[in-house]
Amino acid sequence: MRLLKKLIIIGLVVGTMMGIVACSSEGASNNTEENTTLNISAAASLQEAMVELEEKFKEIEPNVKLQVNLGSSGALQQQIEEGAPCDVFISAGEKQMNALEEKGLLLEGTNKTLLTNELVLVESEGTEIKDLDKLTTYDINKIAIGEPESVPAGKYAKEVLDNTNLYDKVKDKLVLAKDVKEVLAWVQQGNADVGFVYLSDAFAAKGIKVALTTDEDIHSAINYPIAVLKESKNQNKAKAFEDFLLSDDGQVILENYGFKKAN
Repeated sequence: MRLLKKLIIIGLVVGTMMGIVACSSEGASNNTEENTTLNISAAASLQEAMVELEEKFKEIEPNVKLQVNLGSSGALQQQIEEGAPCDVFISAGEKQMNALEEKGLLLEGTNKTLLTNELVLVESEGTEIKDLDKLTTYDINKIAIGEPESVPAGKYAKEVLDNTNLYDKVKDKLVLAKDVKEVLAWVQQGNADVGFVYLSDAFAAKGIKVALTTDEDIHSAINYPIAVLKESKNQNKAKAFEDFLLSDDGQVILENYGFKKAN
């Protein structure tokens, strides 16, 4: 009888301990879920939109935090190639994404076109530009563009100048920025008379105005591709974020910041 009681007590103790371990494991699992972080490398032109996108995504995935790294697409590409943590990459140009694709760094089936944009010429207050030929006159001393090799907006700007036979006439006026946001800032601060940026950058910017929108036939198509990185440790959540950006909810937010839906 005493032996039976002892066995019952031991059984209860063991059961209680297993319950505690199970609860602890469940708690650890929940804590891991709560601390899930997605590293997003995104083109600098997405800076303002990303704030609202993150807030909306939080409603869908409340346990996921976004760590957003903004910069020129070329610099972000290089960081990824060198092993920087990245779950999702959003580039302002196809060149950078294609380079990662060729190196086998993207998760198969996730390289998609997220949105499109337009290239505009913005001018500082007091400057009056009615056509691109005005860039060759003495009224314009400094023209800001992104570094063409690493900044897609700079690449498109150079294509515009090349295809309108203006590059050789204005090349000495060009000042090269590390990303499109720096171009915008230089014009806003009066450090450049004009600059080539995306329509989305100029959308709500103060201290500048859009002088003209470049014709689509004088530069490459401005497509923003998105992809999940193969080395992502949170592929399912990363794909969920990509799907959200491509959804109607994500696209509406992007359109509110001057971007356009991809065809």
